This record gives sequence, structure tokens and C-alpha cells, in this order.
Amino acid sequence: MNESQIQFSERKTEIDLYQLQELLNVSAFWAKGRSIEDLGIAIANSEPVISVCDRNRLIGFARATSDGIYRATIWDVVIHPEYQNSGLGSKLVETVLSHPRMRSVERVYLMTTHQQSFYEKIGFQPNTTTTMVLHNQPNLAFVPATEVPLQESLGG
Repeated sequence: MNESQIQFSERKTEIDLYQLQELLNVSAFWAKGRSIEDLGIAIANSEPVISVCDRNRLIGFARATSDGIYRATIWDVVIHPEYQNSGLGSKLVETVLSHPRMRSVERVYLMTTHQQSFYEKIGFQPNTTTTMVLHNQPNLAFVPATEVPLQESLGG
């Protein structure tokens, strides 16, 4: 790997979604089979979005969502297997954390299945208090509270 060819970028409009799909398919069991359309939506709704390229080849990716002050979550951190264990993963996460939308956030979350020790080296700590998740079920129709008649919501 020639370090001079590796470039980090924040220009999410320049990410080749087909290369991203391929990178996720080979690098992340939890992201296999994501559609191009869904990847575009995820990127459009995330900031920062950081990509790592070796010349024109996408070899790394991470994104985050944040309110800019209280909470943020890092998503989809991947480095192509050929480039792992080279320090690029740490630099990728550090680039995300140094972004203006992330710098002042009180608490940054991430989820990982097998890479806890990698994130601990960067400074993340295990957190057993936020383990709940709601899987969006297309068959469930949630009625916003503003649409429920008041007497129904009060038990009447």
C-alpha cells in the first residue's frame, strides 16, 4: 500500500454507490445485500460521511448521524480486507470524530458485533445501559400521538 495514494474525503456526493455496495458486501457481514437506493438515502441523511480511496478505488467508509451537541452515532465503519491492520480504520474513525458535527457532542454511540477491542483502543467504552432496539416492522401501523383522540389516550 502506497500511503501517498490514500485519500480521505468528506464529499459524499462523489461516493460511487456501486463501489460502496461492493465494499460492504466484501467487508461487512451485517451490511451484505444493501440496495443502491437505500445506500443513497442513508448517505443523504448522514453527516459526516467519510470515504477512503486508493486512487479511484473505494477502500474505506464510515458515516454518522448527530444532533451536533448531545448525541451522535457512528455507522457502517468498514475498511476493505486488503487494507485492514494498516491504521486506516483508526484514522477513519478519528476523522469522523473530528468533524464539526461530532467534535462537541456529549456522547457518541456505535454498535459493533466483533470489534470491541478495536474501538476500545480509540477510547470507546462498553455500555450496557443502552441495549434496546425497535426493529421497524412494515406490518405495524403506529398512529402518531397527535392523531389519537384525547379521550382514547386518557383511557376514556
